[in-house]
Amino acid sequence: MPPTPDAAAVRSWCRLSLRALGRAREEIDAINVYPVADGDTGTNLYLTVESAAQAVEAVFDAHTAGGGAEEAVPTFAEAFRALAHGALIGARGNSGTILAQLLRGMHGALAAPTGPDGRICADDLRRALAAAAAAGYDAVARPVEGTMLTVATRAADAARAAGGSPAEVARAAHAAASAALAATPAQLDALRRAGVVDAGGLGLVALLAVLCEVVTGEPPAAASTAAATAAPPAQAVPAAPEPCAETGQFGPDGPAFELIFLLEAADAAVATLRTRLDALGDSLVVVGGDGLWNVHVHVDDVGAAVEAAIDAGRPYRIRVTHFGDQARRSRGERAVRAVVALVRGDGLAALYGQAGATVVALRPGERPASGEIAAAVRRAHAREVVLLPNDAELRHTAGAAAEQARGDGVRVALIPTRSAVQGLAALAVHEPGRRFDEDVVAMTAAAGATRYAELAVAEHQSWTTAGICQAGDVLGLIDDDVAVIGTDLAETAVGTLERMLTGGGELVTLILGSTAPPDLADRLRAHVHDHHLAVDTVTYEGGDTSTPLLIGVE
Repeated sequence: MPPTPDAAAVRSWCRLSLRALGRAREEIDAINVYPVADGDTGTNLYLTVESAAQAVEAVFDAHTAGGGAEEAVPTFAEAFRALAHGALIGARGNSGTILAQLLRGMHGALAAPTGPDGRICADDLRRALAAAAAAGYDAVARPVEGTMLTVATRAADAARAAGGSPAEVARAAHAAASAALAATPAQLDALRRAGVVDAGGLGLVALLAVLCEVVTGEPPAAASTAAATAAPPAQAVPAAPEPCAETGQFGPDGPAFELIFLLEAADAAVATLRTRLDALGDSLVVVGGDGLWNVHVHVDDVGAAVEAAIDAGRPYRIRVTHFGDQARRSRGERAVRAVVALVRGDGLAALYGQAGATVVALRPGERPASGEIAAAVRRAHAREVVLLPNDAELRHTAGAAAEQARGDGVRVALIPTRSAVQGLAALAVHEPGRRFDEDVVAMTAAAGATRYAELAVAEHQSWTTAGICQAGDVLGLIDDDVAVIGTDLAETAVGTLERMLTGGGELVTLILGSTAPPDLADRLRAHVHDHHLAVDTVTYEGGDTSTPLLIGVE
């Protein structure tokens, strides 16, 4: 490797880091006790670096496709920019989100290398490690010592005091990080009680070891393993406590859910979002900039957190994890039964997640591959899975995913829900305690008893089951057939709802998309109250759905 790293060195760092984290993943997962004992820190770090590595490979592929010897290799700045961006959009969990910010901090300091021929020099590397540590602390709402933040800071301090070459800087940073890792149990009671070092810090030491190897051309002295560095004499170490069955925390008071999402928003809006999320939960990490952010927080009220995100900008790729389920997985236990749901719209994704489903969040118009759905079934880590496609066009893909999961030994039942409101009706009667077949029958019956409708805007003149529509007309589709054609969205919504209620009903569910008029829900509730006294109405914010309104009638 060159003594002054270039784009090829960035690529090597990604590839070798991914290999190192692959080897260490299980060990890091096993010692993950802070901030939540959910046993996934190694996996989250691996997935974050995997996303970074894929972004770097894409940059190299793009230059190769461009042709010409000079264009075949990107610059160092281009490669590291791709690395930082890939980590940002693929960051997983608390540790992965912090790592993305560390890499972003490094990128900011390395954007204009000062060494010869555009390569980085020792001073650039010193500044990069210092910027990484500072950025990490800025991203975490309530920084705690004894974590990977401390490890990053000690590495930066040692780099600042190191000798004149990049190799000496890299060696000093790795050695200091290893020493800081060994000291983490003395700084954090949760680590001391469990007799382990910080899991995120162990992952960071592994990455710095690879950086040292890339810069110097030879691996550093082997770092101590978690078991060797963490524990005082065995008789002095109490047995690691069992996490709470409901939350996955060591105590009963921690939030129940982990929420992660990407957010397109302005800096000022994100500052307000930080304040709101910090009041709702803990372990808040917000990383990014230039209009794109990755947000991680632990909360009890997922809906309130997503509402805050919607007020700030446009959240997407929402992931909700229940810590009780995570704790079972970290102990190698399989849940008996889980529900996996395909959902469009940020608000709906949060609603399904809070109801206990494993969510595959889709953007409007997005069609997932069967492998992505099968991965969600595996992620649910259950012996039995109920799969809700919530879209007639996704039924075949969901069926292929179910077959893949059955090949892995998972018992999967596909309920052919054609709309998100049918999925919500099925989820409402889901009961893991009864026999699988009985649960599937009950959920299928609830979905089948729910009529569904949606509003759409005609793109061009066409024939429909309700007559001829013109471009721009509002269409009310009931069970996928056009039933009402109008020119006003609210009036068409009322007409569609009234058509649905002529056949009876006890409950109306309204899911409002981001383009729905602000008074639409009030108008529909008033109509139901005035004309159907025995019918209840519930309303949810769907977020960025493909339609301004979804209606369900049960």
